[in-house]
Amino acid sequence: MSKSIMVEHHVGLFVTCLVDLTRPSIGFATLKLLEQTGCRVSVPERQTCCGQPTYNAGDRKNTVDIAKQVIETFEDFDYVVVPSGSCGGMVSLHYTALFKDGDHWKTRADKLAKKTFELITFLSDIIGSNMIKGEYNRTVTYHDSCSGLRELGIKAQPRNLLEMIDGLKFIEGAEAEVCCGFGGLFCVKYPDISEKILDQKVDDILKTNADMVLGGDLGCLMNIAGRLNRRGFDKEVRHIAEVLANMTQTPGIGAPEKVME
Repeated sequence: MSKSIMVEHHVGLFVTCLVDLTRPSIGFATLKLLEQTGCRVSVPERQTCCGQPTYNAGDRKNTVDIAKQVIETFEDFDYVVVPSGSCGGMVSLHYTALFKDGDHWKTRADKLAKKTFELITFLSDIIGSNMIKGEYNRTVTYHDSCSGLRELGIKAQPRNLLEMIDGLKFIEGAEAEVCCGFGGLFCVKYPDISEKILDQKVDDILKTNADMVLGGDLGCLMNIAGRLNRRGFDKEVRHIAEVLANMTQTPGIGAPEKVME
């Protein structure tokens, strides 16, 4: 009788700029979760930005150059996993449109797009992970980022994974799907509009009375955490990976980091 063999997937971890520069604990949590599923994970040192800021600014030339560098860096992995819906969507949905039909770069971009996934989608839909274990006695609510929800269809997946955490109570916000007002360059170009959208989001979060706000895009979470702080509310904000990986020992997003002894 033959024995089933578990295939070890070699995953390239696309860390993202915001995680690398402002919240590396999300990257370590992502690494832990992927390794728990049996994946072999590599973090290429030569990875850079996904090119989304230049793409949104209309700078096609530099976006193409960045995309080529990302493709060369990650195309040999079985999968590419990104702890961000916006960056994951950039690679999996927008890279192919940067190149003309018949261009070998378009073929390479297509191949990379098909194996690039946002972290929660990868854990829930691709790997089908049942390895998420833990206990966390907190009440949480979840913010659905625009990129994750509208571009990648991420809605039930994070909620299903959170159900695996013993003691955790999930409270759904009435406007969980409403934009937080960040939108990358949108909050820079239209700050007054952005702030009004953000206040509506914060008001909805406060109505849940949850201890903690979770999400899958660090840009959104930093925006929400900053506004909560400026309005005088001491509410913890975290990336969902930190909770799923049981890595909540450091302060939440926007809180001052503790000095390591």
